[in-house]
Amino acid sequence: MTPPEPPDAGRPVRADARRNREKLIAVARAAFTAADDSVPLEGIAREAGVGIGTLYRHFPTREALVEAVYAAELDDVVTSASTLLDRHPPEDALRAWMDRYAEFSAAKRGMIATLRTGWGLSGPPTPTTRERITGAIGKILAAGVTTGVFRPDVEPDDVTAMLLGVFLSTSATNTPEQIRRLLDLVVDAVRPRAE
Repeated sequence: MTPPEPPDAGRPVRADARRNREKLIAVARAAFTAADDSVPLEGIAREAGVGIGTLYRHFPTREALVEAVYAAELDDVVTSASTLLDRHPPEDALRAWMDRYAEFSAAKRGMIATLRTGWGLSGPPTPTTRERITGAIGKILAAGVTTGVFRPDVEPDDVTAMLLGVFLSTSATNTPEQIRRLLDLVVDAVRPRAE
């Protein structure tokens, strides 16, 4: 899912307009993660240092803003796989990436009602989201198979399914300790079996 285009998508975007859009997304992202997506848009505009008209020029509806935040979060989660692999061995990169994915999942819970409204009859972009998440996992798993820390028979989509199970099963309790424990078990599941 890509962020909705601004209304004047055919013309080049001025640098200040691009900065305003990015600030609005960053502030909305923090607000939606801290509470939910019912935060007043006026507060988001004020916190971003712009007027409400600027917010509506970039995001004509609340749903458009929420979808842009969702898309930005998803982009960050997916691209973080490569960044983490550049900085850490595959096993550590996978575990750190799972923490980032857990943050994304928690943020998405705060936006889900508005996302569903915005998706309407077309439904959520779940296949695209899942494909991108699975691709990120696959990149980390492949690096781990090369170094021998991960099993070669583990399918990236199976890891995606396990992670979704962790997040769905903990959505009511949402205790960080339980989530960490379960994510550690997922990492253990992809390590080579003891002979």
